[in-house]
Amino acid sequence: MDESTVAPPAAEARSDTAGTTPHPRSSDRRRRPVGVFDSGLGGLTVVKELVDRLPHESILYFGDTARVPYGTKSPETICRFSREAVHFLLGRDVKMIVVACNTASAHALEVLGSETPVPVLGVIEAGARAAHHASETGRIGVIGTAGTIASGAYDRAVRALRPAVEVYTQACPMFVPLVEEGMVDHEAARLIAHEYLAPLCELDIDTLVLGCTHYPALRGLIGEVMGPAVRLIDSAEETVLDVPRVLRERDLLAPSDQQPIREFTVSDLPLRFRRVGRLFVGDMIDVVERVEVEGILPAVP
Repeated sequence: MDESTVAPPAAEARSDTAGTTPHPRSSDRRRRPVGVFDSGLGGLTVVKELVDRLPHESILYFGDTARVPYGTKSPETICRFSREAVHFLLGRDVKMIVVACNTASAHALEVLGSETPVPVLGVIEAGARAAHHASETGRIGVIGTAGTIASGAYDRAVRALRPAVEVYTQACPMFVPLVEEGMVDHEAARLIAHEYLAPLCELDIDTLVLGCTHYPALRGLIGEVMGPAVRLIDSAEETVLDVPRVLRERDLLAPSDQQPIREFTVSDLPLRFRRVGRLFVGDMIDVVERVEVEGILPAVP
């Protein structure tokens, strides 16, 4: 059956419109969820790290599956999509937002931080910091979506920490759809990885930043192509290291007696998200709610 025309079983997914069914507001801000958003499935790598490191925290995830990928969109469109996602999460009373999308972090983080009343973390600064510390030779590679690479965000972030560094970038646009389709072990993924990564293999880099939160799902394949001498930096993993620090500074860490709730929302195809997402985070994903976010904010002036 076509999920876009047939209502999903209630036990697996439900549909709703953003803002019409607000969750009860907790009087204790510490017990409110951490919001995480991405263009699709990639941000689940952040969720997995958060659950491992902060098991008492509730999490509300939004995947903008109706508009994935962000990496092929204009900066103005990416900013609008990101603002709409954040507006939705704030309507669900989150205490913090992790922008688990490198493209959104590259183009919208400054705007989101200025408009949002809760702490907002992106993934680029943490990834750049980890690459700076990991590289012995100062020859660093970055792979990402076309939008992230074109923004130059990683280049600037790494050079701000280490001006003499050599940064080599490579757009890998097909990696996102491969992950979204659950094809990480497919022969097509192997062929595409060799094609994209061949130029970087010739540049004698010692560190490679996985500059998209979808890419850790391909970590084994990327590592195989690049070889054991190249250290892979997971920007999502590095970002999660900053979350407890920010929560602690704001006195927002969840109490140890909290029974955490993990909720998953998408803008389209909840059953597909549930099926593929469980390949990466297991049965953590149960109910997936479809929500409407498009148009809840005016376009960026």
